[in-house]
Amino acid sequence: MSAKPLAIVNPTSGGGRSRKTLNELRGVLDRALGGVDVAFTERPRHATELARAAARDGRSTVVVVGGDGSIHEAVWGLMEAREEGARSTRLGVVGQGTGGDFRKSLGIEHRLDRYVRAIAGGVTKHVDVAKFTYTSNDDRPATGYFVNILSAGMGGLVDRYVHDASGFLGGRAAYFIASARGLAESELGELRVTMKLGDKTETVELTSRQINVCNGQYFGSGMHIAPMAALDDGFLEVVDLGASSKLGFLTFSRKIYDGSHIGHPAVRHFRAERVDIELKNERVRDKYLLDVDGEPLGKLPISVEVIKGAIEVFVP
Repeated sequence: MSAKPLAIVNPTSGGGRSRKTLNELRGVLDRALGGVDVAFTERPRHATELARAAARDGRSTVVVVGGDGSIHEAVWGLMEAREEGARSTRLGVVGQGTGGDFRKSLGIEHRLDRYVRAIAGGVTKHVDVAKFTYTSNDDRPATGYFVNILSAGMGGLVDRYVHDASGFLGGRAAYFIASARGLAESELGELRVTMKLGDKTETVELTSRQINVCNGQYFGSGMHIAPMAALDDGFLEVVDLGASSKLGFLTFSRKIYDGSHIGHPAVRHFRAERVDIELKNERVRDKYLLDVDGEPLGKLPISVEVIKGAIEVFVP
């Protein structure tokens, strides 16, 4: 067992920048942290395995060198270890992906020296993590975690198409094509949403092309979906994008990049500590999919609860 911090590196993130900059990065991290061990991810979910093992082994720090997907996987692993009693491992982030949505909510500028300075500075924040149950892609009940945003509806469809296309297209091209296809094939969901906040429980019936359960503020490479969200406030922000037509949604969705969609007549916002979402119109179940921190995980129904201050993250 090593007491050194572990750097989990996704060699393919940012178009391969992580691998190209590793020597420079390792030298900086070694000087800042007194030496690090490095592990490359080799397959999907490998970051989860590596982070879980690092926490179980008592490492004080895990540094993720990669994009939002790698951060998502590592947080999942840290949470699994936390369930077993290993709660002391801190998380550092060195963003190398194209989106950088989680680091925006942390307030870290996208520069290598800023990432390293945040980790070396030793200032941390206890951030919330959401635990959720869902139906997997093979129709089995499952449980997972997310630290940023879960969406259901069109976003999940887009996410599935992105993953299908990313093997032979570049990231931006894959996302553009997947977004167009996802909108064209999206369906409206008839939803029953039950939310608990303190002692109050509220159930609403919604018709929605996409509903979002947010811990962080940004998703989709910079869309400011939940400007009111804070990673450490103990709440989830539920943002319903409404039942616009496909053309109307295309026009309206541009507002999401600057957060001006909040207050639009089609949008509804709720705050909760627990959220349950059921899909009433079964015929759209295979089109009304989940996007969980950028991963196409499965389908409704879901139950989501916030775990306050679940992990300790380095911040500026």
